[in-house]
Amino acid sequence: MLKRGLIFVHVLVLFSVVQARAQEKGGVIVTKDTLITQLQNFRAAMGINPVESKATAVPAKPIVRSAASRVKVRGFRVQIFAGSSRNQAFSEQTRFRNMYKDIDTYITYDEPNYRVKVGDFRSRSEANAFMRELRQYFNNVFVFSENVFVYQ
Repeated sequence: MLKRGLIFVHVLVLFSVVQARAQEKGGVIVTKDTLITQLQNFRAAMGINPVESKATAVPAKPIVRSAASRVKVRGFRVQIFAGSSRNQAFSEQTRFRNMYKDIDTYITYDEPNYRVKVGDFRSRSEANAFMRELRQYFNNVFVFSENVFVYQ
């Protein structure tokens, strides 16, 4: 039992020394399962080169709103106004609607502030891209996560 423990400690020390030397030289030690090599050889024999396979993006089908159903999901909206003036909130909503007729707007009142949020985005990246576009027209533009309506 003592011999097994000493052998284990010896192997552990040897492994640590080898790794330390590899790091000093800037090298990398790769340990891989033999099945990986067998799989690579099989794919090469079959003429399948994994380097050549490329992921392609499938373009999203345009959704026809009249034929789709509207569902509520967790998503993102861009806030374009927050303040205590009701008139200013509706003014900002009207200004936005004149610029973007096809994007929905929402006004909420959380005492004492009105908030105007726009869009129904499934991903944060879409909302962030739209937020960057809106920054030239509106002050204090932010992205919020909340329940949004999307068509399926």
